[in-house]
This record gives sequence, structure tokens and C-alpha cells, in this order.
Amino acid sequence: MTVEELKSLIASGAIDTVLVAAPDKCGRFVGKRYTGTDFVESALEHGSHGCNYLMAVDINMDPQDGFKLVSWDQGFGDFAMTPDLSTLRALPWQPGAALVICDLNQEDGSPVAEAPRNVLRRAITALAEAGCEAFFASELEMFVYHTDYPAAFKSGYRDLKPVSDYRIDYHIMQPLREEDLFRRIRNELSAAGIPIENTKGEWGIGQHEVNMKYAPPLEMADRHILFKQGCKEIAQQTGRSLTFMAKPFAGEAGNSCHIHVSLFRDGKNAFWDAGKGGGSLLFRQFLGGLIKYCRELCYFFAPTVNSYKRFEKWSWAPTRQAWSYDNRTVAFRVVGKGQSFRIENRTPGGDANPYMAYSAMLAAGLAGIRENLDCGDVYKGNAYVDDTLAEMPHTLRGAVALLRDSALAKEFFGADVVEHHAHTGSLEADAFDRAVTDWERQRYFEQI
Repeated sequence: MTVEELKSLIASGAIDTVLVAAPDKCGRFVGKRYTGTDFVESALEHGSHGCNYLMAVDINMDPQDGFKLVSWDQGFGDFAMTPDLSTLRALPWQPGAALVICDLNQEDGSPVAEAPRNVLRRAITALAEAGCEAFFASELEMFVYHTDYPAAFKSGYRDLKPVSDYRIDYHIMQPLREEDLFRRIRNELSAAGIPIENTKGEWGIGQHEVNMKYAPPLEMADRHILFKQGCKEIAQQTGRSLTFMAKPFAGEAGNSCHIHVSLFRDGKNAFWDAGKGGGSLLFRQFLGGLIKYCRELCYFFAPTVNSYKRFEKWSWAPTRQAWSYDNRTVAFRVVGKGQSFRIENRTPGGDANPYMAYSAMLAAGLAGIRENLDCGDVYKGNAYVDDTLAEMPHTLRGAVALLRDSALAKEFFGADVVEHHAHTGSLEADAFDRAVTDWERQRYFEQI
């Protein structure tokens, strides 16, 4: 909506609350709820502020040490939260509420370089300097349960009952049981400016997939984050819970976030060569960059300890670097033709931060163009069992080490940005190393 439309809705009482929010390192919104009148009188022009520790906390909001950007020694001051008024929208599932997405800036107005939304802005600028624009689409999966979030938390997330009794991939009948939830997701998220193309049952028991319409990268990343928030809030309103964890339970499929990308020039898909009826030179270079560099940038596709439990053979998640036209065992699947011709990156899980994942894909692809790389021959066969192909990292700690050693990452993102996010990953790995898990108690409690 426009600012004038928002003012009119506030004046009429139709909207009384405005969420002022920015994406954090974990790929979720953090911010404040303003009364409508105070937003118009103050935050609309002057923005808001948030403690800068938001860029130095873990997912449980505990401040972490070792960051150059912010620290206890620096006193944890404020970052400015500057509203991007092009993102103003109503939230149909929150009565009387609107939301505006903010950028994090220093007090002097300069962008916080490490903030995910600012990272993606710089990647888009690099793409424009190469004479291209991009379109992205996130294709997210989730597991849904017949338990709301407070009850799931109280149970320690044990014995949750999935919403289906068996695998429902492409099924039409059993997903009807959850149609009250997914009809709201389709309609209410679309009304919030997140166009939903379709929903479907997925391969896991209780698993569903939602496909969003493609958009330019910054807009798509904003939609992605708000989509996840909206789905969770609507699920809670219907007495359910859902998770985008990469691997909620052993023995089940994981939740992917397949990311689709194409580059355009002068309104035409630059990945498509109409004369050849196939991929262009630019396509082969961009894909060559993805294949060469996405392993060392894997942390931006798989940012948690849990992410690496998803990379299993025969699980529909990729384990090795290769590309093909219609093969779901490879990391990069090429789909469509003409204007819809695009690359599907199957590596990211549902836990990926889209701002960082999109930026990593642009970094790798642009490097492929600059270095005149080639993607090689189309892969044929079962990539799961092909030991000649490069493997994904096996652990979060391994992915962080690759990121820290990546010359491309330091060149494209800046050394301070790389270290900030790599340090975040290291701290998460350290926290897991200190944890005592259910698996350890079951294995050792009596028998050791």
C-alpha cells in the first residue's frame, strides 16, 4: 500500500498497529509494534531504533562474544531502523495491523554492512554493474502438526502428531483435512502482497510445500521471511504448529528451500538462447560459477547444525555438486524454457536466510561470468552414488571453515562481513558441542 492509503486506513480505524521490523541474522523479523497514529507522526519520517546487539545474539537472543561490529565493550548502542516504504502492507491474519520492513543503518546513516538486507542490496548492485537483473523464487517445504506451539514447546517437541497418516506427495484427498489452514495461507498471504501459486502435499508424513510467484531478489527475500512468519501465525490460530527446520526428525525427509534464479537483459531471459533452443553462454557461465563456488558458500544455504542432517542419500536433498535438466539427485536442476528457463538450486534448506542465500548465488554466478567458467556436460545418472562428484560439507563447522577460507567470499562480501557470519556459525557449532542430547542419554545412560 502507499503511505497515503496507510494514513487513510489509520484515520478510519481500519489499521491501528504498524509493525516496524528488520530481518536479523537468523532470517526472521525483529522490531516493534507502533500505534498507527504514532507511526504516522514519528516513525514514518524519522524511523525507529533497535539495540545493536540484534546483530550479535544467537537464536535464543543471548548476546555472544567475539564480534567486531558490536560488543559489551562498545556498550551495545543502537542501530537506526530505516523504513523502506515500498514494503508497506496490511497483514490480513493480524486484524488492524500493517507492516513495514526496515534497513539497519549506523547513526550516521551508513548501512550496517553485515546486516542481511544490506548484503543483498550490494549483491544486486554488483549484478546491475554486470548489465543484468535477476528474478528469484523460493519454494519452501514445512512439516505440520496437530499441536499448537505452546503445547509443542511444553512437550519438548516430542510425540508430535503429523497432520497426515502417510506420505501425501501430490495427493488431493488427505490434504483436504488441512484445507482450512492452507486456504488461509494461499488467500491471506496473497492479500499481503505475497502471491501464492499453489500448495501441495509433499513426500514426508505431514509435509506440505508452498510455491510463491517469482520476483526481483530483494522483494522475493522480503516475501520469503514474511511468508514463514505468516504461515506460523496462521497455523497457531488454527491450533496447529509447523516447522521449516531442515531436518525435524531422523528417518523422515527434510525441509528444502529450492531457490530458482534467472538473469534478464532488456526484458528478455538472458539464460535462454532462442537460436539454439537452450541455455545461453551466460547461463553456462553463471551455472559454472554455482558449481565451482557454492560448496565454499554452503554456510549461506545451510546455516545451522541441523542443516547438515538433511544432506542424506535417497532423501531428495542433494549431496553432490552436479547439474541436470530433470534429475532430483543433483544440486542444480535446470527447468523451463524460453522466458521461464531457470536454474533450481536444491541445496538450501527451509532454515536458510534468503538474503544471504540469494547473495551467495549471485556471488558465485557473477564469478562464473567474470572467469568465463563453463558448467560442463549435463549429468546423467544417480549423483548420490557418484564418488567423482564434489560433496557438500558434512557439518556446520566444516562449512564455516570453507567460508573463512573462501577468497571469493572475502572479495565479494568483504572480509568483515564474512568473519561476522562465519563467527556466528562457529558459535552455533560450539553451542551444539556443549549440549547433551536425547541420543546420548538413550545410548549411554544405562549401558555405559
